[in-house]
Amino acid sequence: MRRFLLAGLLCALQVAADTYPRQPGIDAQHYIFRLTLSDDTDEIAGEATVEFRFVKDGVAEVALDLVTSMTVTEVTSDEVTSDGVTSAGAPMEFTHQSDRLVIKLASPPHSGDLRQFTIRYHGIPASGLRIGTNRYGERTFFSQNWPNLARQWLPMIDHPYDKATSEFIITAPAKYQVVANGLLEEETDLGDGRRVTHWKQSVPIASWLNAVGVAQFASRHFDRVHGVPLETWVYHQDRDAGVVTFETPARQAMEFYIDHIGAFPYEKLANVEAAGVNGGMEHASAIFYGEKSVANRPATSLVAHEIAHQWFGDSVTEKDWDDVWLSEGFATYFTLLCTEHYEGRDAFVAGLKKSRDGIFAAEKKNSDVAVRHDNLSDMKKVLNQLVYQKGGWTLHMLRGQIGTDTFWAGIRDYYRRYRDGNASTDDFRKVMEEDSGMDLRWFFDQWLNRAGSPVVEGGWRYDAAAKKIVIALAQNQSGNAFRLPLEMGIADRIEKIEMTRKEQRFEIASDKEPASVVIDPNTWILMTAKFRTEPRP
Repeated sequence: MRRFLLAGLLCALQVAADTYPRQPGIDAQHYIFRLTLSDDTDEIAGEATVEFRFVKDGVAEVALDLVTSMTVTEVTSDEVTSDGVTSAGAPMEFTHQSDRLVIKLASPPHSGDLRQFTIRYHGIPASGLRIGTNRYGERTFFSQNWPNLARQWLPMIDHPYDKATSEFIITAPAKYQVVANGLLEEETDLGDGRRVTHWKQSVPIASWLNAVGVAQFASRHFDRVHGVPLETWVYHQDRDAGVVTFETPARQAMEFYIDHIGAFPYEKLANVEAAGVNGGMEHASAIFYGEKSVANRPATSLVAHEIAHQWFGDSVTEKDWDDVWLSEGFATYFTLLCTEHYEGRDAFVAGLKKSRDGIFAAEKKNSDVAVRHDNLSDMKKVLNQLVYQKGGWTLHMLRGQIGTDTFWAGIRDYYRRYRDGNASTDDFRKVMEEDSGMDLRWFFDQWLNRAGSPVVEGGWRYDAAAKKIVIALAQNQSGNAFRLPLEMGIADRIEKIEMTRKEQRFEIASDKEPASVVIDPNTWILMTAKFRTEPRP
């Protein structure tokens, strides 16, 4: 037991932050992205205004992520101090190489100072903003920032650790409608065949959550849930199919999550059909879905997954990519919780078992991969099936460990504490420990930092003389034993045992021989189990 706990602690200590170069002296406050789009060319003309608050004295430069295939023509600065604006539009020295735009500061700031920088640039996005035709052959523009592709077309800190509010001011041909994060501030026809559309997001979000969709949409403002406007944006040809695909699932998911987690964090929720998307992408307040999802039938699970992200991943965002399970694992499990609420326990358990099969298949292919990343540097590896499915199962086992009521209380506290901010796995663990009164370090280490899952084999017999059920269990996976709190189903009751060694025997008092003994009858533990349920002849 002590050897296992020490191994778990060492494993936890080995998990580090991802390798993104952070800037501890600055804090991004707000972005304004002014973009001009055209049907004549795929080149975009951009002007981005970035406001930073300095949190340390003496910072000499600030850096933004922007690919060097974008041409920066000018950088200017407005310095904002307690005395007001002291310089307006002053040209700044900058270098732009290795996909980093580094701006040299003319004077060192003091902690607490605000400064604005405006970057003018142009170019054809290689990715990040998909410009092309949709399934009907019509031209569209859709952002695709996940996980770190915002830098392909927007100058910003392209990492979740530094969240900021934002605005999009899009000038495009007037035949298009524009959807983006936040609330619609203005639409103005310029009289020359172009329209300016202005959206403003007043809640800080991570870089990949900034979204713009430009197409010939049919848009519906169809309902409110707890005062939150619900919208559907689909291609004009898909208007009726969009109603069926999104509107009932969105209403149900919003009602369940608001009632169980807390208030919705954003000004609206729009479900948007988007070209070039596979599945869904959970942009804050404007979720994008692939064209295949708009198929004249409710996309219940997909919509529930993406809407769950509005709380977990969007509002409460992982501090770094090593903890991406805090986004994807949460959305995966909360989709199942939504299923449990509306369709019942059997449908919920069926989803758990399907997820479990996927976990075992993934672990067979990648036996050394754990849920949490360790110092992630290759963003192509940020997602895998374990991040989703085993991350979700970890939440399910946590619920089984601390109880359903305590689980929900902890979830609400976690959301309330880290809403619109960033959290780590340790932050989440500490909240759940406070609410449960339990030390859960072993649990998080075992299920998130350790690769593989337990393999349990065994059976039982009845000792008539002693009036006891004798259960023999063995863990046959490689490595140390897992700590497994197990339920055993005996006739009409549940008995609890805890396995902590590779081989273990348990005795349970019983006045008579039961017809059967079942291991984990309520599906609480992620394991491969081969257990003889009938009495030994």
